[in-house]
Amino acid sequence: MGSPTLTQSLPQGWLTALALLWTLVLCHGLRRPVPHPHGPCYSTGDLHDGEAPTPLLGRSLRWDHYVPVQLVPQLERLQDSPGHRRHRRHGEHGCPTLQLRTGLHSEHHERSISPWRYRINEDEDRYPRKLAFAECLCSGCVDVKTGRETTSLNSVLIHQTMMVLRRKPCPRPTGPGLVTFEVDYIKVPVGCTCVLPRTGR
Repeated sequence: MGSPTLTQSLPQGWLTALALLWTLVLCHGLRRPVPHPHGPCYSTGDLHDGEAPTPLLGRSLRWDHYVPVQLVPQLERLQDSPGHRRHRRHGEHGCPTLQLRTGLHSEHHERSISPWRYRINEDEDRYPRKLAFAECLCSGCVDVKTGRETTSLNSVLIHQTMMVLRRKPCPRPTGPGLVTFEVDYIKVPVGCTCVLPRTGR
């Protein structure tokens, strides 16, 4: 009769503990992600007009569904109009007086008691490179009875979390001049609303 094996010589409680420990090790190994230092690297020839590579712009990344992306062409056309250039030369106006009888085709940001405007935010190392950012026109809010600003309320920005791609240099030992793209999440100001002022105690 042969000598007992290690598992046969251990008490039943130890066998149960070893089995549980081995199961945890296996599960941990299955969950461990495969190491991947960075995404694919691209040369300047792979990038068209500073945009992200075509393979990264699949159907799952639908930036055209975001309002900050949709508004950019409209803002660019407005910036190129002669009326806008004259307005810029004479300076920007502050909090506007609310017209109580606004047109039916006025936009939300024009009829709001916390009005805002849009400007183009541009980042060369981000895709989408251009986004429309909202800016509050008033520190207070517009009184609906008088049409003028009141400080009994405060205007604050509303933010939307948006996924973007960040362009970064590829780490060594890849060739010089190559870039990679990483997913990032940023808060984009998309409008303004009225809130009660903070009161110090």
